[in-house]
Amino acid sequence: MADAMIPTLPAPYYEDDAVTLYHGDCREITAWLDADVLVTDPPYGIAFTTGMDHRKNTDRARKRDVAGDLDTSARDYVLAAWGGRPAIAFGSWKAKRPAATRALLTWHKGLNCGMGDLSMPWKPNTEEVYVIGSGFVGHRGSSVLDYQAPPSQVSWGRQHPTQKPLDLMAALIAKCPPGIVTDPFAGSGSTLVAAKQLGRKAIGVELEERYCEVIAKRLAQGVLDFGVTA
Repeated sequence: MADAMIPTLPAPYYEDDAVTLYHGDCREITAWLDADVLVTDPPYGIAFTTGMDHRKNTDRARKRDVAGDLDTSARDYVLAAWGGRPAIAFGSWKAKRPAATRALLTWHKGLNCGMGDLSMPWKPNTEEVYVIGSGFVGHRGSSVLDYQAPPSQVSWGRQHPTQKPLDLMAALIAKCPPGIVTDPFAGSGSTLVAAKQLGRKAIGVELEERYCEVIAKRLAQGVLDFGVTA
């Protein structure tokens, strides 16, 4: 009876020498808590929708919700479970920032940013990045991060509505303390792929299986040289 009560992890959806990926809810699969650094792009809590159509070879306007994005509860749960350890999380000015934020970075994402509010004469070219905890290293550079966002349409190569570019994720991870990187909202897998390509181990959890498939394919590809230093 006692053995039956011992929690067990599901089999990894993908695993190699550097990365372990689980398919499921990060509130139920807690292996990510064994990592050392949290780098994640959680649901922002802004009821995000996109015109992207995830059907193959089409870009017809069909709105899709981001799972768990009606409020910040998923993000807040993960940050509370993580505690005061070093963390980087993306977010939006439309939602309340995490209480433990120690530094605010701004990602300037170029022109691949979507249309935003068409009644305003500006595009939404930026996102917020929250730095939590301590131990970050490297050159003391600008808090404005200039990295081009992935193409805005599926047919042009975008794999997830809120996909982040690899060079941005590599630059952020390069300034993180040493140890295992984790992303419990793995999405298209940019955090995991960047960590692997920087020679770091990583643990990811992704709720939607179709994105687990995307991540597994990306991780199985070759290693690139970002030329990133801490």
